[in-house]
Amino acid sequence: MERADHVLVVDDDAEIRKLLGEYLERNGFRVSLATDGAEMQRVLDRSRPDIVVLDLMLPGKSGLALCRDLRAESNLPVIMLTARGEEVDRIVGLEMGADDYLAKPFSPRELLARIRSILRRTRGLPAERGNGAQKVRFAGWTLDLTARQLVAPDGVVVTLSGAEFKLLSVFVEHPNRVLDRNQLMDLTVGRDGSPFDRSIDVQVSRLRLRLRDDAREPRIIKTVRNEGYVLAAAVERLG
Repeated sequence: MERADHVLVVDDDAEIRKLLGEYLERNGFRVSLATDGAEMQRVLDRSRPDIVVLDLMLPGKSGLALCRDLRAESNLPVIMLTARGEEVDRIVGLEMGADDYLAKPFSPRELLARIRSILRRTRGLPAERGNGAQKVRFAGWTLDLTARQLVAPDGVVVTLSGAEFKLLSVFVEHPNRVLDRNQLMDLTVGRDGSPFDRSIDVQVSRLRLRLRDDAREPRIIKTVRNEGYVLAAAVERLG
């Protein structure tokens, strides 16, 4: 029997926890619930969730700090819930390593769609590739599409969040081709962005940091003014 995906919901609102727990279970997920960072850690100590739904505003340690801690230790996908939906909250959440965000109030159906989308793209990308390449090399870097690891030219393994891995995978699939923000949103999260949505810009900035690419004069991921971004490097498929 196939194992049900495990979702950890961290929110101090008892009504929201109950609603999401029941809804996700009805849709085939195994669910753990936590009210704060301490309870979240107890769940993580005894099990390995497939994805975390993490509220921004929590008693004690904030959701942003918890997301940062998670990202420092693992690639566990994180969806951040923001109370106000303001751009600054979304940007800071993404900068801390969240894979996606959802502004309250939201419909459980929308959250379900986001969870499924993230799980599909974090698991299914290598299998979807027609050429069967498991590793690619560009500008001295090696991206292992099966292990989901990025290896620097000096051999150091660089940890990527799920969103960063997906974005880099899209760039290596389309080298030397300008991709605008809407294309990148569609290819990475399966939805269009609003004209004011800066999430792709934030993810590109984070990816440049991972690649040690100078933001002022990037050599690997370049900005094409008024058009988008381009991976300005040859990509070698290693099989």
